[in-house]
This record gives sequence, C-alpha cells and structure tokens, in this order.
Amino acid sequence: MNIQRIFKAAVAVCAAVTMGGLHAQSFPNKTISLVVPYPAGGPSDFFARKVQPDAAAKLGQTMIVDNVGGAGGTIALNKVLNAPADGHTVALGSPMELVLAPMAIQGVKYKAEDFKLVAQFSSTSTILAVRTSMNVKSVDDLIALAKKHPDQPLTYGSVGHGSLYHLIGEKFGQISKAPMLHVPYKGIAPLLSDLMGGQIDMAFLPMAGSIPQTIQDGKIKGLAVTSKAPHPLFKQFPALAAMPGMESMEFDVWAGVQVHKNTPEDVVASLNKAFYAALGNPETRKAFEASGNVVTPVRSPVELAKLYSSEIDRYRGIARSIDLQPQ
Repeated sequence: MNIQRIFKAAVAVCAAVTMGGLHAQSFPNKTISLVVPYPAGGPSDFFARKVQPDAAAKLGQTMIVDNVGGAGGTIALNKVLNAPADGHTVALGSPMELVLAPMAIQGVKYKAEDFKLVAQFSSTSTILAVRTSMNVKSVDDLIALAKKHPDQPLTYGSVGHGSLYHLIGEKFGQISKAPMLHVPYKGIAPLLSDLMGGQIDMAFLPMAGSIPQTIQDGKIKGLAVTSKAPHPLFKQFPALAAMPGMESMEFDVWAGVQVHKNTPEDVVASLNKAFYAALGNPETRKAFEASGNVVTPVRSPVELAKLYSSEIDRYRGIARSIDLQPQ
C-alpha cells in the first residue's frame, strides 16, 4: 500500500511539472487583446499602438488594440477581469482607472489590488491649457479672470469623475479659490476637440500623444505644468508647484500594462519581457520622448509589484486630499 501511494504521488508530481511546462510553452496560443480604456486618438491609444507591433512579434502571436471607452476606464478594466486570467486579455492603463476610478464611481466592484502590473512604460506631467480665445497669458491672469466673474465659473474638462485630471482641477480650484465647473468626457480625444473648439475653457492634459504638437500648433494655449520643473519640451511654461501657495500642485501620471491578479507568473514574465522588448525599440522610445514622456527603466515583475503597491498608496492619498466622493 505504501509503495502504491508513493507511486501515485510521484505520478502526480510528474504530471504537475509536465502541465506547468506545457502551460509555459502554450502561451500565447491565441490572439492577445490589448484593451485601451479610452477611444482612439488619446495618449493611451498612442502608447498601445506604438508597442503593439514589437510586443506581438516577441510573443509570436497576433495582438489587437481594443478601444473600450466609458465610465472612467472601468468598462475596459472590467473586461479584463471578466476574461480568463491567462494573459490573452491585458489592459493598458494608469492609476486613474486602477486606483482612482473605484473610489470615484459608484458601482465599481474591483479594486487596484485585483490587477498585477506587467510593465510600466513612461511617466509624464500634465499641463494647464486653455482655449486660444481666452484673453490670459499666465496662471495669475486665469485666476483673476475666474474671480472677476464668480457667477460664470470657468469650465474645465477631464476624462471623467475621479480621473487624475479631475483631481488636479479640483485641487487647483481649491487652492486658487477660482470658481470652476467640472465637465467630464469619455476620453482625451473628445475633450481636446471641445477645448480646441472653445466649448470649454480649460483642462489639465497629459504631456503625451498629440497634445504637445497641438500646443506647438497653437490650437490650445499652455500656461503651466505640474512637474517639479519646467518641461524639457516647453521650458517657457513655469512649474505650478514653484508658484507661491501652489507647492502641492505637483502631479504626474504613468502608463503601463496590467493583467488579472490570478494570471500565472510564467505568463506575467513572458508579457513583461515582450512589452519591455517593444519599449527597447529606438524608434518607439524616440516617439515616446518626442511626445513629452519620460521612458521608465526596465523592471522585473517583483520590482513592479513593489512599485505598484507604493503608487496605490500615493494616489489614494491624493484622492483623500480633496475628499473625493463616489458618484
């Protein structure tokens, strides 16, 4: 009996080892969906389409970009969580969808800890931009204009309630005491279109994707950035945090790839290598940097887990600072 038990245990161990090996070899075995939580044309879509070809080539499998906008990015992340946790459905997201949206949107059931960070691509500051028809040349001018007409609050756009751009706008209004009205959008592209068209007054926008070029082309007017120092592409715009009373107006946002927390470690490792290989393409790095992003260093899944945990704490702290309430 003991011999039979030992034999069965040995067979079970061998089977587990064999299945583990087969699992590692079988990924990916079908098309990979890179889910972007906003419509085409925004910074997230820009990142996804830059890394997609090389990541797909590294994995030896087709990869499609799936734009799923709405509800502050939560529809897209729910799609990832509802798919099998096998690495074939991944999200390109940021702390806005992962950390802030669950705190800001009623009915969101997931939390940031339901995901693993596979790769972090870049980080960037935001810029305070206004419509070109607004007769202001500085942040002081903007605040003075807002206070001059308290019955007509300045309208500022964001990609949704609880998004980082919403929080920055709220923080700015809180500090400056400038009357402001929040206007949520489903993504950067429609927001930018309305800002260029003069339908809204201002917005805090990520210095990524098409936005730097839009500023250079004079389609919107930049006033200041939320980084510690002036942006390397736009040194003419001061850092908000360097202005008296605005010391807490220092914000940045990063983009990266996430998967369901139950995704096997070997699959996470494969995705990690593939996406960082894509980021190593000189043309991709050049495109990221030209659009105002700081490309982040290559990190292992273990290092990313530590980073992700610290970022969750940081962004939850930002939300508490303005008493963000779910809607």
